[in-house]
Amino acid sequence: MKKIFLSFITLFCCILLCSCRSGENGEVYVYCYGDYFDPMVAEEFEEETGIRVIQDYYDTAEEMYTVLENNATTYDCICTSDYMIEKLVNNDMLAELNYENIPEAKNIDDIYMKKSESFDPGNKYSIPYQVGILGIDYNTKMVGDIKIDSWEDLWNEEFADQMVMPDSVRDAFAISLKKNGATLNSEDEKEIKAAAKDLIAQKSMVYRYANDAARDLLVDGSAAVGVVWNGEYQYIKDLNEDCEFVVPKEGSEFFIDSWFIPKDAINKANAEAWINYLCRADVAYKNFEYLYYTTPNKAAKELIDEEYLEDEAIFPSEELVGKCESLKTLDNKTMDIYSMNWKKVKAE
Repeated sequence: MKKIFLSFITLFCCILLCSCRSGENGEVYVYCYGDYFDPMVAEEFEEETGIRVIQDYYDTAEEMYTVLENNATTYDCICTSDYMIEKLVNNDMLAELNYENIPEAKNIDDIYMKKSESFDPGNKYSIPYQVGILGIDYNTKMVGDIKIDSWEDLWNEEFADQMVMPDSVRDAFAISLKKNGATLNSEDEKEIKAAAKDLIAQKSMVYRYANDAARDLLVDGSAAVGVVWNGEYQYIKDLNEDCEFVVPKEGSEFFIDSWFIPKDAINKANAEAWINYLCRADVAYKNFEYLYYTTPNKAAKELIDEEYLEDEAIFPSEELVGKCESLKTLDNKTMDIYSMNWKKVKAE
Protein backbone atom coordinates (compact mmCIF):
# COMPACT_ATOMS: atom_id res chain seq x y z
CA MET A 1 0.00 0.00 0.00
CA LYS A 2 2.88 2.33 0.86
CA LYS A 3 4.41 1.83 -2.61
CA ILE A 4 1.05 2.45 -4.27
CA PHE A 5 0.53 5.60 -2.18
CA LEU A 6 4.02 6.92 -3.06
CA SER A 7 3.45 6.15 -6.74
CA PHE A 8 0.16 8.04 -6.60
CA ILE A 9 1.85 11.06 -4.95
CA THR A 10 4.63 11.00 -7.57
CA LEU A 11 2.08 10.84 -10.39
CA PHE A 12 0.05 13.67 -8.84
CA CYS A 13 3.15 15.88 -8.52
CA CYS A 14 4.11 15.20 -12.14
CA ILE A 15 0.63 16.14 -13.33
CA LEU A 16 0.69 19.27 -11.18
CA LEU A 17 4.11 20.33 -12.51
CA CYS A 18 3.09 19.70 -16.10
CA SER A 19 -0.09 21.69 -15.55
CA CYS A 20 1.86 24.65 -14.17
CA ARG A 21 4.36 24.41 -16.97
CA SER A 22 1.60 24.41 -19.58
CA GLY A 23 -0.11 27.47 -18.17
CA GLU A 24 -3.59 27.37 -16.69
CA ASN A 25 -4.97 29.00 -19.84
CA GLY A 26 -2.79 27.17 -22.32
CA GLU A 27 0.18 28.32 -24.33
CA VAL A 28 1.21 30.64 -27.13
CA TYR A 29 4.12 29.58 -29.32
CA VAL A 30 6.01 32.73 -30.32
CA TYR A 31 8.57 32.95 -33.15
CA CYS A 32 10.58 36.12 -33.75
CA TYR A 33 14.01 37.69 -34.19
CA GLY A 34 16.30 37.06 -31.22
CA ASP A 35 16.13 39.35 -28.18
CA TYR A 36 13.24 41.34 -29.66
CA PHE A 37 11.29 42.14 -26.51
CA ASP A 38 12.04 42.70 -22.84
CA PRO A 39 12.19 39.24 -21.14
CA MET A 40 10.04 40.64 -18.32
CA VAL A 41 7.22 41.24 -20.81
CA ALA A 42 6.76 37.50 -21.36
CA GLU A 43 6.90 36.79 -17.62
CA GLU A 44 4.38 39.51 -16.78
CA PHE A 45 2.07 38.36 -19.59
CA GLU A 46 2.12 34.84 -18.16
CA GLU A 47 1.34 36.11 -14.66
CA GLU A 48 -1.49 38.32 -15.89
CA THR A 49 -3.15 35.92 -18.32
CA GLY A 50 -2.16 32.42 -17.23
CA ILE A 51 -0.94 31.80 -20.79
CA ARG A 52 2.55 30.34 -21.01
CA VAL A 53 4.81 31.96 -23.63
CA ILE A 54 6.99 29.42 -25.44
CA GLN A 55 9.65 31.30 -27.40
CA ASP A 56 11.70 30.36 -30.43
CA TYR A 57 14.01 32.55 -32.49
CA TYR A 58 15.31 32.92 -36.03
CA ASP A 59 18.07 35.03 -37.58
CA THR A 60 16.63 36.10 -40.94
CA ALA A 61 13.14 36.44 -42.41
CA GLU A 62 14.11 33.97 -45.14
CA GLU A 63 14.93 31.37 -42.51
CA MET A 64 11.56 31.95 -40.85
CA TYR A 65 9.72 31.58 -44.15
CA THR A 66 11.39 28.25 -44.91
CA VAL A 67 10.39 26.88 -41.51
CA LEU A 68 6.80 28.04 -41.96
CA GLU A 69 6.53 26.84 -45.56
CA ASN A 70 7.82 23.37 -44.73
CA ASN A 71 5.60 23.05 -41.64
CA ALA A 72 8.73 22.18 -39.68
CA THR A 73 6.92 23.21 -36.51
CA THR A 74 3.73 25.03 -35.57
CA TYR A 75 3.75 28.58 -34.20
CA ASP A 76 0.85 30.69 -32.98
CA CYS A 77 2.30 34.18 -33.32
CA ILE A 78 5.21 35.42 -35.42
CA CYS A 79 6.96 38.74 -35.86
CA THR A 80 8.78 39.49 -39.09
CA SER A 81 9.48 42.18 -41.66
CA ASP A 82 7.18 43.93 -44.10
CA TYR A 83 8.35 42.36 -47.37
CA MET A 84 8.09 38.85 -45.94
CA ILE A 85 4.60 39.49 -44.60
CA GLU A 86 3.63 40.57 -48.12
CA LYS A 87 4.87 37.22 -49.41
CA LEU A 88 2.98 35.31 -46.72
CA VAL A 89 -0.22 37.24 -47.48
CA ASN A 90 0.14 36.57 -51.21
CA ASN A 91 0.62 32.86 -50.52
CA ASP A 92 -2.48 32.69 -48.27
CA MET A 93 -0.47 31.54 -45.24
CA LEU A 94 -1.92 33.90 -42.61
CA ALA A 95 -5.03 33.99 -40.44
CA GLU A 96 -7.18 37.12 -40.47
CA LEU A 97 -7.03 39.02 -37.18
CA ASN A 98 -10.11 39.55 -35.03
CA TYR A 99 -9.65 43.15 -33.88
CA GLU A 100 -12.37 42.73 -31.25
CA ASN A 101 -9.78 40.65 -29.38
CA ILE A 102 -7.07 43.30 -29.93
CA PRO A 103 -8.63 46.55 -28.63
CA GLU A 104 -5.19 47.99 -27.74
CA ALA A 105 -4.42 48.16 -31.46
CA LYS A 106 -5.98 51.63 -31.22
CA ASN A 107 -2.60 52.77 -29.82
CA ILE A 108 -0.77 52.18 -33.11
CA ASP A 109 -0.21 55.44 -34.98
CA ASP A 110 -2.37 55.79 -38.11
CA ILE A 111 0.76 56.74 -40.07
CA TYR A 112 2.22 53.27 -39.59
CA MET A 113 -1.08 51.48 -40.05
CA LYS A 114 -1.37 53.23 -43.39
CA LYS A 115 2.24 52.42 -44.34
CA SER A 116 1.54 48.79 -43.47
CA GLU A 117 -1.19 48.64 -46.07
CA SER A 118 1.54 48.60 -48.73
CA PHE A 119 2.24 44.97 -47.73
CA ASP A 120 -0.97 44.10 -45.87
CA PRO A 121 -3.95 45.82 -47.55
CA GLY A 122 -6.62 46.70 -45.01
CA ASN A 123 -4.35 45.63 -42.12
CA LYS A 124 -6.19 42.32 -42.14
CA TYR A 125 -3.33 40.11 -41.04
CA SER A 126 -0.70 42.11 -39.14
CA ILE A 127 -0.12 44.86 -36.58
CA PRO A 128 3.06 47.02 -36.52
CA TYR A 129 5.47 46.35 -33.67
CA GLN A 130 8.80 48.08 -34.39
CA VAL A 131 10.07 50.49 -37.04
CA GLY A 132 13.66 51.11 -38.08
CA ILE A 133 16.22 52.38 -40.58
CA LEU A 134 19.47 50.75 -41.65
CA GLY A 135 22.58 52.87 -41.19
CA ILE A 136 26.26 52.94 -40.34
CA ASP A 137 27.50 52.96 -36.77
CA TYR A 138 31.12 54.05 -36.46
CA ASN A 139 33.77 54.57 -33.80
CA THR A 140 34.87 58.22 -34.03
CA LYS A 141 38.30 57.49 -32.55
CA MET A 142 39.00 54.55 -34.86
CA VAL A 143 37.88 56.30 -38.08
CA GLY A 144 39.74 59.50 -37.22
CA ASP A 145 39.18 62.37 -39.63
CA ILE A 146 37.35 60.25 -42.21
CA LYS A 147 33.81 61.55 -42.69
CA ILE A 148 31.17 58.82 -42.71
CA ASP A 149 28.05 59.82 -44.64
CA SER A 150 27.82 57.46 -47.63
CA TRP A 151 27.48 53.74 -48.35
CA GLU A 152 30.59 54.25 -50.48
CA ASP A 153 32.55 54.63 -47.24
CA LEU A 154 32.15 50.89 -46.66
CA TRP A 155 34.51 50.34 -49.57
CA ASN A 156 37.24 52.52 -48.03
CA GLU A 157 40.40 50.42 -47.69
CA GLU A 158 41.24 52.33 -44.51
CA PHE A 159 38.65 50.12 -42.81
CA ALA A 160 40.10 46.81 -44.03
CA ASP A 161 39.41 44.05 -41.49
CA GLN A 162 37.55 46.57 -39.29
CA MET A 163 34.13 46.40 -40.93
CA VAL A 164 30.93 44.47 -40.15
CA MET A 165 28.41 43.82 -42.92
CA PRO A 166 24.96 42.23 -42.56
CA ASP A 167 24.74 38.47 -43.11
CA SER A 168 21.53 38.80 -45.11
CA VAL A 169 21.09 38.63 -48.87
CA ARG A 170 18.52 41.45 -49.15
CA ASP A 171 20.22 43.78 -46.65
CA ALA A 172 23.70 43.32 -48.12
CA PHE A 173 22.45 43.87 -51.66
CA ALA A 174 20.39 46.87 -50.52
CA ILE A 175 23.62 48.59 -49.44
CA SER A 176 25.46 47.89 -52.69
CA LEU A 177 22.45 48.78 -54.85
CA LYS A 178 21.84 52.09 -53.05
CA LYS A 179 25.54 52.90 -53.34
CA ASN A 180 25.21 52.47 -57.10
CA GLY A 181 22.12 54.67 -57.29
CA ALA A 182 19.69 51.79 -57.88
CA THR A 183 16.55 50.87 -55.98
CA LEU A 184 17.07 48.25 -53.30
CA ASN A 185 14.18 46.33 -54.89
CA SER A 186 15.93 46.15 -58.26
CA GLU A 187 14.77 43.41 -60.63
CA ASP A 188 17.43 44.33 -63.21
CA GLU A 189 19.88 41.44 -63.49
CA LYS A 190 22.69 43.76 -64.60
CA GLU A 191 22.23 45.95 -61.52
CA ILE A 192 22.12 42.90 -59.26
CA LYS A 193 25.29 41.47 -60.81
CA ALA A 194 27.05 44.84 -60.51
CA ALA A 195 26.07 44.98 -56.84
CA ALA A 196 27.40 41.44 -56.34
CA LYS A 197 30.66 42.38 -58.04
CA ASP A 198 31.07 45.28 -55.62
CA LEU A 199 30.28 43.07 -52.62
CA ILE A 200 32.91 40.60 -53.80
CA ALA A 201 35.45 43.44 -54.14
CA GLN A 202 34.58 44.57 -50.62
CA LYS A 203 34.76 41.12 -49.04
CA SER A 204 38.50 41.14 -48.35
CA MET A 205 37.94 44.21 -46.14
CA VAL A 206 35.06 42.70 -44.15
CA TYR A 207 35.98 41.60 -40.65
CA ARG A 208 32.74 39.66 -40.23
CA TYR A 209 29.26 39.23 -41.67
CA ALA A 210 26.89 39.44 -38.71
CA ASN A 211 23.38 40.49 -37.77
CA ASP A 212 22.59 40.65 -34.04
CA ALA A 213 26.28 40.28 -33.10
CA ALA A 214 27.30 43.39 -35.06
CA ARG A 215 26.51 45.72 -32.17
CA ASP A 216 28.82 43.88 -29.77
CA LEU A 217 31.69 43.99 -32.26
CA LEU A 218 31.30 47.77 -32.39
CA VAL A 219 31.02 48.09 -28.63
CA ASP A 220 34.25 46.23 -27.87
CA GLY A 221 36.23 47.90 -30.68
CA SER A 222 36.61 44.78 -32.83
CA ALA A 223 35.20 46.86 -35.68
CA ALA A 224 35.53 50.53 -36.58
CA VAL A 225 32.41 50.64 -38.72
CA GLY A 226 29.39 48.41 -38.98
CA VAL A 227 25.98 48.26 -40.58
CA VAL A 228 23.25 48.13 -37.94
CA TRP A 229 19.64 49.14 -37.49
CA ASN A 230 18.98 52.40 -35.69
CA GLY A 231 17.55 50.48 -32.74
CA GLU A 232 21.05 49.21 -32.00
CA TYR A 233 22.45 52.74 -31.77
CA GLN A 234 21.50 53.51 -28.16
CA TYR A 235 22.71 50.12 -26.92
CA ILE A 236 26.08 50.71 -28.60
CA LYS A 237 26.28 54.33 -27.43
CA ASP A 238 25.54 53.42 -23.81
CA LEU A 239 28.47 51.00 -23.79
CA ASN A 240 30.86 52.93 -26.03
CA GLU A 241 30.43 56.72 -26.09
CA ASP A 242 32.83 57.02 -29.05
CA CYS A 243 30.26 55.46 -31.41
CA GLU A 244 27.89 57.46 -33.59
CA PHE A 245 25.17 56.54 -36.11
CA VAL A 246 24.39 57.95 -39.54
CA VAL A 247 21.90 57.19 -42.30
CA PRO A 248 23.86 57.51 -45.59
CA LYS A 249 23.01 60.36 -47.93
CA GLU A 250 21.96 57.99 -50.73
CA GLY A 251 19.04 56.85 -48.59
CA SER A 252 18.56 53.51 -46.93
CA GLU A 253 16.29 50.63 -46.04
CA PHE A 254 13.23 51.36 -43.89
CA PHE A 255 11.30 48.55 -42.22
CA ILE A 256 8.14 47.84 -40.31
CA ASP A 257 8.20 44.62 -38.30
CA SER A 258 4.75 43.33 -37.42
CA TRP A 259 3.06 40.51 -35.53
CA PHE A 260 0.80 38.06 -37.33
CA ILE A 261 -0.83 34.67 -36.85
CA PRO A 262 -0.15 31.73 -39.21
CA LYS A 263 -3.18 30.13 -40.82
CA ASP A 264 -2.56 26.79 -39.07
CA ALA A 265 -2.03 28.29 -35.59
CA ILE A 266 -3.51 26.11 -32.85
CA ASN A 267 -3.83 28.80 -30.17
CA LYS A 268 -5.23 31.74 -32.17
CA ALA A 269 -7.07 33.33 -29.24
CA ASN A 270 -3.93 33.24 -27.12
CA ALA A 271 -1.94 34.72 -30.00
CA GLU A 272 -4.40 37.63 -30.21
CA ALA A 273 -4.10 38.08 -26.45
CA TRP A 274 -0.29 38.28 -26.86
CA ILE A 275 -0.53 40.86 -29.67
CA ASN A 276 -3.04 42.90 -27.68
CA TYR A 277 -0.73 42.89 -24.65
CA LEU A 278 2.20 44.14 -26.75
CA CYS A 279 0.03 47.00 -28.05
CA ARG A 280 -0.60 48.32 -24.55
CA ALA A 281 1.10 51.68 -23.92
CA ASP A 282 2.97 50.56 -20.80
CA VAL A 283 4.20 47.36 -22.45
CA ALA A 284 5.27 49.14 -25.65
CA TYR A 285 7.12 51.68 -23.48
CA LYS A 286 8.89 48.86 -21.63
CA ASN A 287 9.94 47.35 -24.97
CA PHE A 288 11.13 50.75 -26.21
CA GLU A 289 13.39 51.11 -23.19
CA TYR A 290 14.75 47.63 -23.90
CA LEU A 291 15.15 47.93 -27.69
CA TYR A 292 15.33 51.67 -28.53
CA TYR A 293 13.76 51.07 -31.93
CA THR A 294 11.25 53.58 -33.27
CA THR A 295 7.97 52.58 -31.67
CA PRO A 296 4.83 52.98 -33.80
CA ASN A 297 2.81 53.10 -30.58
CA LYS A 298 1.59 56.70 -30.17
CA ALA A 299 0.37 56.08 -26.61
CA ALA A 300 3.80 54.78 -25.58
CA LYS A 301 5.49 57.88 -27.05
CA GLU A 302 3.71 59.97 -24.43
CA LEU A 303 5.75 58.09 -21.79
CA ILE A 304 9.14 58.43 -23.52
CA ASP A 305 11.68 61.06 -22.43
CA GLU A 306 12.01 64.08 -24.70
CA GLU A 307 15.74 63.46 -25.26
CA TYR A 308 14.92 60.26 -27.15
CA LEU A 309 12.03 61.77 -29.07
CA GLU A 310 14.36 64.52 -30.32
CA ASP A 311 17.17 62.14 -31.32
CA GLU A 312 16.83 61.59 -35.08
CA ALA A 313 18.79 58.34 -34.87
CA ILE A 314 15.95 56.90 -32.77
CA PHE A 315 12.97 58.83 -34.12
CA PRO A 316 13.94 59.81 -37.69
CA SER A 317 12.25 62.76 -39.34
CA GLU A 318 9.65 62.33 -42.06
CA GLU A 319 12.18 63.88 -44.47
CA LEU A 320 14.75 61.21 -43.64
CA VAL A 321 12.20 58.41 -43.88
CA GLY A 322 11.16 59.88 -47.25
CA LYS A 323 14.65 59.16 -48.61
CA CYS A 324 14.37 55.52 -47.65
CA GLU A 325 12.74 52.47 -49.21
CA SER A 326 11.12 49.37 -47.78
CA LEU A 327 11.94 45.97 -49.17
CA LYS A 328 9.29 44.50 -51.46
CA THR A 329 8.49 40.90 -52.26
CA LEU A 330 10.24 39.91 -55.48
CA ASP A 331 9.22 37.11 -57.81
CA ASN A 332 10.93 33.73 -57.55
CA LYS A 333 12.99 34.25 -60.70
CA THR A 334 14.44 37.51 -59.38
CA MET A 335 15.07 36.03 -55.94
CA ASP A 336 16.93 33.15 -57.58
CA ILE A 337 19.22 35.74 -59.19
CA TYR A 338 19.84 37.38 -55.82
CA SER A 339 20.45 34.01 -54.13
CA MET A 340 22.82 32.82 -56.85
CA ASN A 341 24.86 36.02 -56.67
CA TRP A 342 24.87 36.03 -52.86
CA LYS A 343 26.33 32.51 -52.94
CA LYS A 344 29.07 33.84 -55.22
CA VAL A 345 29.78 36.64 -52.74
CA LYS A 346 30.04 34.24 -49.81
CA ALA A 347 32.07 31.71 -51.79
CA GLU A 348 34.80 34.12 -52.92
